[in-house]
Amino acid sequence: MKVKENYVNVIPMKEIRSTDDLLFPFPIYNELRAESDIRYDETRKCWDLFRYSDIQSVLKQPKVFSSQRGRSTSKTSILTMDPPKHTKMRALVNKAFTPKAIKQLEDKIKDLTHDLLNQVKDQRTFDIVQDLAAPLPVMIIAELLGAEVQDRELIKKHSDALVAGAKDESKEAIQAVVDMQKRAEEELSVYFAHLIKKRKETPADDLISLLIQAEIDGERLTENELLGFCILLLVAGNETTTNLITNAVRLLTEQPHIAESVRQDPSLIPQLTEETLRYYPPVQAIGRIAAEDVEIAGARIEKGDYLISWVASANRDEQKFEDPDTFRLDRKSNPHMSFGFGIHFCLGAPLARLESNIALDVLLHTFQDITCIADQLKPIQSTFVFGVKEFPVQVTRF
Repeated sequence: MKVKENYVNVIPMKEIRSTDDLLFPFPIYNELRAESDIRYDETRKCWDLFRYSDIQSVLKQPKVFSSQRGRSTSKTSILTMDPPKHTKMRALVNKAFTPKAIKQLEDKIKDLTHDLLNQVKDQRTFDIVQDLAAPLPVMIIAELLGAEVQDRELIKKHSDALVAGAKDESKEAIQAVVDMQKRAEEELSVYFAHLIKKRKETPADDLISLLIQAEIDGERLTENELLGFCILLLVAGNETTTNLITNAVRLLTEQPHIAESVRQDPSLIPQLTEETLRYYPPVQAIGRIAAEDVEIAGARIEKGDYLISWVASANRDEQKFEDPDTFRLDRKSNPHMSFGFGIHFCLGAPLARLESNIALDVLLHTFQDITCIADQLKPIQSTFVFGVKEFPVQVTRF
């Protein structure tokens, strides 16, 4: 299916532009959802979906709503594939994310979390993002891939660029982000091409070596497919988790009684992570393209049209969740869509959950009080990612 060029992933919605709205967009989603289940945005040239049921329907029909992209790229990514190739490629990378493989990382994650917090243990203040939430997942995904841990700043810089969004819909702002993302992809491609060359010569016990040796229908992955995998796993493996951990700490500072409840009963930590995913989702939206003419919520969608599924809105849909605007540790059912839904459900979700659970557990049992000391938080300038650039805190040790 040939799709038209579109930069919807970098153009912000007109309703969400101010710093305050970027930091807390959920009332806006509630208003948009109340106005209409679906609407067409003439500026961004796409359909916006706000209801849980419609979004779930879109994400579970890959034949009708394709993951292909109109923007040109030299790299092949599993995110932009449809079956049957997606099914085969995903089966390959799943080998690195089995429950057994993830479980084996538990001690490593604990050790790294303790090491990171030990570096700031004698300080009254530090930054959650820079000192914990950013380095931890980068270290883990770098180790999984076989990248050098000392390259984590370079890795983080380029992965940040790949999820950035424009400040407005002007041609200049859009082009600036597109150019930045192109440079980041090119530099990461050079980095991983060098690493792939080394692993072809000397295989190791890492994901890159596994992918090099893997076959689909008797064929090895191409260089572009290998590079696409590496870049995707790098970005997905650290951006989501960084913002998940930071967003959870933000919630704990906004609602200290939640922090105290979890300290008193550490078995609640998985619920803390899960409810954070619903309440403050690291990824707010997922894009698809109509592969055929179709109707959604009374709207006629034409083949080739872009659709943006606002999972941040779906996660607060009152038709699906009881008391959706309240953070509840005792939520019995929490089928949020922050990791997606259907065949593209985030394969790294178990790892993200584990990293979050361990990081929050160690943090809450290292410090008695955690207070945000920022005069004004700075939101990440991204269309689809929800998080903050920094989160400075003041702490008291036990």
